[in-house]
Amino acid sequence: MGDVSALVIATASGAPLVSERPKPIHLLCGRPMLSWVLSAISDAGVGEAVIVTGSDGDWISKRIMDTPPRGLTARFLEQPRQRGNAEAALIGMSGFDEFDDEGDVLIVPADMPLLTGDVLSTLLEEHRTSGAACTIATYHTIETAGVRKVVHDRHGRPVGIAVSSLQEQGDAIEAAVGVYVIRRGLLSPAIRRTLPDPGSGHHLLRDVPGVLADSGHALATCAFAPDSFEEVDNRLHLAEAEAALRDRTNRHWMERGVTMIDPSRTRVDATVELAPDVTLYPGVSLSGNTVIAEGCDIGPDTNLDHCTVGSRSVVRSTTGQLATIGEQCTVGPYAALSPGAEVPDRTVTGPFYAAEA
Repeated sequence: MGDVSALVIATASGAPLVSERPKPIHLLCGRPMLSWVLSAISDAGVGEAVIVTGSDGDWISKRIMDTPPRGLTARFLEQPRQRGNAEAALIGMSGFDEFDDEGDVLIVPADMPLLTGDVLSTLLEEHRTSGAACTIATYHTIETAGVRKVVHDRHGRPVGIAVSSLQEQGDAIEAAVGVYVIRRGLLSPAIRRTLPDPGSGHHLLRDVPGVLADSGHALATCAFAPDSFEEVDNRLHLAEAEAALRDRTNRHWMERGVTMIDPSRTRVDATVELAPDVTLYPGVSLSGNTVIAEGCDIGPDTNLDHCTVGSRSVVRSTTGQLATIGEQCTVGPYAALSPGAEVPDRTVTGPFYAAEA
């Protein structure tokens, strides 16, 4: 999509997850959380992204660039001290090449791994159709304390975002999720006009739409299902996101000719490659850069990490890491393949087989 760049706010530490590892690189289905967000941005047709990290940016950038996002030019900048996501966005704006002020910036947090390209494409299309200076991604809910609600004027037009202080359940509202599309030439000046949040002293992106509306610029909203923007802010959220992405990954492979006898008991990382006519039995776990060729039967109760399995092989109740299984083999049950092990074509191992490099 032309004249659109993405700005990803990845400044969160691992503290909410009780971890030294920065939140954006906690793994989900074998991929860092931030990697899922970058894939959604790329799938929406955006070709350039600046990622603003905290002081642990080197850790984040190295982990992400180990497997660079496809179709997306990514640059990393650091926000040395936490002063709010608006300041992080201001830092991020300096990372773009020269661009047309009439273009747009898509702003996305790094902790929304369930985002999809379709959702972001819809948001960008609504922004272009409305002609607004800023389009706010929203969902419909009931007002409760702490919800970021979109404020409307007496004509029903959005004019900003406020945090609800309501202590009891209130009326139906449109809640902002923290994802925005903003005209490039307006973003930096609007950030500089925001006031520090009274509680934290930080400058926050949620105040930018109000600044733009006060200057006479039009705002628009685009509503989605709430689960499109689920944030990961603790270990429970991490587990819920893992389950949702695992279901999405399993569906992807079943639609492409893979049989899963019991998908709820089948774990396939997003980094795995499966050919058509592969059958996965209950208790299978495939991780890393594992590749399974066509016509294989894998499982039950088989764990393969960074392994390659040749066509029409059968692997039962086996554990393997960094191992290679040839074509038309029968391996297991209860086989153990050590790193570097190779099982030649047409081998029948028998039970309790152990192979080393």
